[in-house]
Amino acid sequence: MTTYLVTGGAGFIGSNFIIYMLKKYSDIKIINIDSLTYAGNLDNLSDIENKSNYNFVKADICDFDAVKKIFSENDINFVVNFAAESHVDRSINEPDVFVKTNVFGTVNLLNCAKNSWQIGEDKYKENHKFIQVSTDEVYGSLGEEGYFTETTPLSPHSPYSSSKASADLFVKAYFDTYKMPVNITRCSNNYGPYQFPEKLIPLMINNTLSGKKLPVYGDGLQIRDWLYVEDHVKAIELTVQKGVYGEIYNIGGNNEKTNIDIIKNIINCINEETGKNIDYNIIEYVKDRKGHDRRYAIDASKIENKLGWYPETKFEDGIKKTIKWYLDNAKWLNNITSGSYKDYYKQMYEN
Repeated sequence: MTTYLVTGGAGFIGSNFIIYMLKKYSDIKIINIDSLTYAGNLDNLSDIENKSNYNFVKADICDFDAVKKIFSENDINFVVNFAAESHVDRSINEPDVFVKTNVFGTVNLLNCAKNSWQIGEDKYKENHKFIQVSTDEVYGSLGEEGYFTETTPLSPHSPYSSSKASADLFVKAYFDTYKMPVNITRCSNNYGPYQFPEKLIPLMINNTLSGKKLPVYGDGLQIRDWLYVEDHVKAIELTVQKGVYGEIYNIGGNNEKTNIDIIKNIINCINEETGKNIDYNIIEYVKDRKGHDRRYAIDASKIENKLGWYPETKFEDGIKKTIKWYLDNAKWLNNITSGSYKDYYKQMYEN
């Protein structure tokens, strides 16, 4: 049975990946390692938690002994590393936390995988690979035109993106130096079910439903390329199966939108879905974030041409599915914003 070690599998993208894979395949095993920080939520995985081919381990990816134990007790075929501190605002206040998890944690995983898989100098077990799930933010910021390609020079601007760029370089170094089987994926902004409401779309959905103001950084004209999370996990699945060792694959949704357009779209969709008549006057412009990148846009032609992946979900459809999911899962959202995560959420978003 092919075994996946999924790190950060109780988080947003990781949990979506696990759910998707276990629903699609019955002949795989998934071991989920997560330290369950504020954004890790086992409720995300309640539908599959009792499956015989799923196992959860509460541990930190920086813990060498814990990770080594997993490798010694299991024949891990694939590591898919979602585990990361990922919120830019938090990285500005606590950069050291991001270095620890995103850099040291990735190196620890690489070492444990290398020690387990290597069978000779520059030789590794067949059907084994390390997938580093990264972000387009490592490329920095774009002007009004152009796109990030896999050869775009790295130019991160925040402590978060700098820590991810550093981790990516370590993954690349393990391929260049040790010939370790790896791939790096860099995605645009994700949205969809189970996303912690510190990120733009779930934060605006929650605040709109709760009758709170919608804080918008600066003029709200920052542009992001939005990718529905299920499309992202399908791209990762293909990278695991078909990705050429050492290659980087950009994953984008071809959905460039300004932040203010996203927010107005959310208000309109909630009004349509609920019959409410919420006005744009709940939008509140606030001081811009430090080092706020102006525009991200992904050229995903490489993964489309080489692996046959393409984004299936138009933003207009994906945002409606996302809003409906949050409406149908009000208990999940309430647990995040007023339950065990209340103190963190209040500190970051209600002061």
